[in-house]
Amino acid sequence: MTEPYNWKALESTADQPVWITDDETLAHYCQQWQSLPLIALDTEFIRVDSFYPIPGLIQVADDKACYLIDPLQIEDYAPMVQLFRNPNLLKVLHAGNEDLELFFYMFGELPKPFFDTQIAAGFLGWGFSMGYQRLVEHALGVQLDKGETTSDWLQRPLTGSQERYAALDVAYLPALCQQQVAELEQRGMYSWMQEEAQQLLDQTPDTDPDGVRYYQRFSQAWKLAPEKMAALRDLSAWRERISRQRDVPRNRVLRNQTLLEIVNNWPTTTQALSRVKDIRSSQVRQDGEVILGYLKMAAQSALAKPPAPIQRPLSYKWNKPLKALKALSRAKAEELDIAPEVLLRKKDLDALIRTEKDGQYSLPPSLSGWRKEVIGEALLSELKVLVNKAEML
Repeated sequence: MTEPYNWKALESTADQPVWITDDETLAHYCQQWQSLPLIALDTEFIRVDSFYPIPGLIQVADDKACYLIDPLQIEDYAPMVQLFRNPNLLKVLHAGNEDLELFFYMFGELPKPFFDTQIAAGFLGWGFSMGYQRLVEHALGVQLDKGETTSDWLQRPLTGSQERYAALDVAYLPALCQQQVAELEQRGMYSWMQEEAQQLLDQTPDTDPDGVRYYQRFSQAWKLAPEKMAALRDLSAWRERISRQRDVPRNRVLRNQTLLEIVNNWPTTTQALSRVKDIRSSQVRQDGEVILGYLKMAAQSALAKPPAPIQRPLSYKWNKPLKALKALSRAKAEELDIAPEVLLRKKDLDALIRTEKDGQYSLPPSLSGWRKEVIGEALLSELKVLVNKAEML
């Protein structure tokens, strides 16, 4: 891939990481990183009392040192955006879902190409959803301290312990990536890993910013009448807008269960609303009339824009066929020596069953690409046998 990154040398720099606290210094290092084959990235942020993540730190490791970028002082991230767009620079993260979300929120850009050491560990059979500490110990024999996991990353100055913890979060990633890439290429799985990374990038941008489809997550509400379904849809969308506008977690506006309680109990006065389970009096005072207004308009809303149905759970009759399909996938995963959860996810099987049309099944998008090649056709064949067998009983 390239010259080996020396994780021991990077580890030794973690006690004195390089701080980047102004735009000029950031531009300087970004230019320096542009010519490298790869860099490691990580973030620290706070998201307890806000809807949007509050960045506290961006960590970078190159071939020489670990760097701490201070988002409380940096104003111009244009050099970072250019870095993210460099097609020749691999950006390495571990369990990068939340980091990608933060980057997209901060920059409107995602790091491409992107490599996730957690995903790669699953392909290599090291373990599914491995934490960073366990991965570093497994691959490099290094035991890391977890002491600063819940630190306040917005405080300044950070303690020496915080700085070291943050720096070590990227110090081992370049070497881990190189080791994993070599093994993936040897096993013919590197292109599979690239497909998974691209899927994660594709899924990061918010495709429902107004929350109009959020109600479809309430699978238990699939039986609701159209009027109540419209109320659930409209209240969920209102909550999404208000949460973003006030920058507070959704639960601070209304909990999911409270939304369902409101729709099921259908209060018509603020007094009745105040008796809904788990609703706070402050919520009734602040938003009670608005909530009741959506209930009053629900019938009209259902007529004007009928809500799309919520997918009903699969029938119990699928329990045995699903178990058989999972067994087929587990056997294939063992043969390939990869984590079973990487090869086939529960949602993939659910999507496969729902493709039925005139008694025929087809592979859903989530079972395309490398999964189609490895397991897709076998799943379709087995499913056909199972369905035919069930019909004969």
